[in-house]
Amino acid sequence: MAASLWKNLLQTTKERVLQQRGASLYVDAHGYEEELIKKKLQQFAGGSINLSKEDSGIGILTLNNPKLMNAFTGTMMLELQERVTELENWKDGKGLIIHGAGNTFCSGSDLNAVKAISNSQDGMNMCMFMQNTLTRLMRLPLISVALVQGKAVGGGAELTTACDFRLMTPGSEIRFVHKHMGLVPGWGGAARLVRIVGSGAALRLLSGAAGVDPARALHLGLSEEMLSSSDETGALEEARAWMSQYTEGPANVIRAVKKVVTAGRELPVEAALRTEKDVFGTVWGGPANLQALVRRQRHK
Repeated sequence: MAASLWKNLLQTTKERVLQQRGASLYVDAHGYEEELIKKKLQQFAGGSINLSKEDSGIGILTLNNPKLMNAFTGTMMLELQERVTELENWKDGKGLIIHGAGNTFCSGSDLNAVKAISNSQDGMNMCMFMQNTLTRLMRLPLISVALVQGKAVGGGAELTTACDFRLMTPGSEIRFVHKHMGLVPGWGGAARLVRIVGSGAALRLLSGAAGVDPARALHLGLSEEMLSSSDETGALEEARAWMSQYTEGPANVIRAVKKVVTAGRELPVEAALRTEKDVFGTVWGGPANLQALVRRQRHK
């Protein structure tokens, strides 16, 4: 009987979490034409989105288009969606570090692609495509950090807000330049920025379009820490070490922590409480919990 109840609880929780993680913000009913925009994005090739999954449970997602300061080409947008799907299916994952190749983070969208899809319909479809992808990224049951070296500009700045945390290296900056392009953020960056720094600071950053250096980002709560290394290899090692303090422990426990925080952030309080109860049920009496009881660990 107990085994049956446990199995049913696990299944219910998995279904609820999968619905939350995999659900798209936009579907056909919203006028979203995913296949159409994917065909158009496919025409603008260049760069890549690379993913390596380490035995420690940390994934390294690399924006690789250094000739264009890691600007997103059309195919890179498509590859990001594929990598997010791969991460959703990575059951042993605990954390994710996103960084750019060549000592810079990301300069936004490749202007060649932007100019080619500048009509309203294509622009809206691209907006919905990237919002869907970055929302799924944000909801991954992995603790994520954007490692900002060099510039995170425009869409690159928006990408940083889809991570749980941001780390910056000396001389780096985050800059929401959309105003100078006659735009507002379209990849969900404004909504996420308000939740990170508050509406007043978000309004200043978006309307001022000024660069945010590591010291100011730390003051605003936009960044967690300024690392000491400026080179790509050293900064990545520092980011791994920083991440390890939050990902130490069994994967299912770390992932459960991320799930209840995501629920608390996104759901009405009653639904968040129910989700917390369901996730709690998947770890209560589980291997890590039972081992801790056997060790009789005291709270420190």
